[in-house]
Amino acid sequence: MLSYTTRRLLGLLPTLFIIVTFAFFMMRMAPGGPFDSNRHLPPEIERNVEAAYNLDKPVYQQYLIYLDKLAHFDLGPSYKTKDFTVGELIAAGLPVSVKLGTAAMVIAIVFGIALGTVAALHQNKASDYSVMMLAMVGITIPTFVTAPILTLIFGVYGVDFLGMNLTLPVGGWQGGALRNMILPVTVLALPQIAIVARLVRGSTIEVLRSNFVRTARAKGLPAHVILLRHVLHASLLPLVSYLGPAVATLLTGSLIVEQIFGIPGIGRYFVQASLNRDYTLMMGVIVVYAVMVIGLNLAADLLYAVLDPRVTYKR
Repeated sequence: MLSYTTRRLLGLLPTLFIIVTFAFFMMRMAPGGPFDSNRHLPPEIERNVEAAYNLDKPVYQQYLIYLDKLAHFDLGPSYKTKDFTVGELIAAGLPVSVKLGTAAMVIAIVFGIALGTVAALHQNKASDYSVMMLAMVGITIPTFVTAPILTLIFGVYGVDFLGMNLTLPVGGWQGGALRNMILPVTVLALPQIAIVARLVRGSTIEVLRSNFVRTARAKGLPAHVILLRHVLHASLLPLVSYLGPAVATLLTGSLIVEQIFGIPGIGRYFVQASLNRDYTLMMGVIVVYAVMVIGLNLAADLLYAVLDPRVTYKR
């Protein structure tokens, strides 16, 4: 296990190098630049500004300079957000995205496992069809549709339930107040609940038909004991493989959700950096996202081996 983990960690460097290289040159190929939207500057000042950010050099030299800074954990200054470095912006936005994504993932796992298990235990019955229909709706409707709909219902019109006004804030963060988190967390969690429910349903049905479950039933074990001790343990293995990239996506923030609700996470920073051609901020977010995806995929592989003793990682 230790040897496998070491090899995977060493493999992170060439993978990250490829991602950084591809992203860097793709950005430079796009039309426009970070200062094109500014008012027209005198040629001398424009040359000085470009020289200050090394933009007057050939692209390959800019690339080598960026790699050297990245090797020293320097993500550079933001071209558009004055007086802030990329590292400072990510340090401010990442905790917000992590809090938002963690809450959404916890809700998705709890409700997804519960719904998927209910559907599997009542296969081809009304409850199974209902859960799978809702799951399909949750998967197919994108977040940029559900976010405005929920905003309109719970933010603009408001909902009265048992005499309580359930009107919720439709924007802002306010330090992560619970009322401000409800709508964005719900929007993020809905498609993940649907995916988790489908994964758990399929794997649970397969486990229920396995020989060791038949043996447990033949021994007279109660249904709830079979479900909790045997079925769930095995049926969650496919979910573990999915959680690596899913958690990374949620923890680094949803680009659309953070932009719609005005949440100051790194997803919103990435959207703004893309619109403003803020190369260094875009690259910084990509690097953070790549590291988290690779690291969480590794964690998922190791957890898979812990949950399933049949899986071993040899030297």
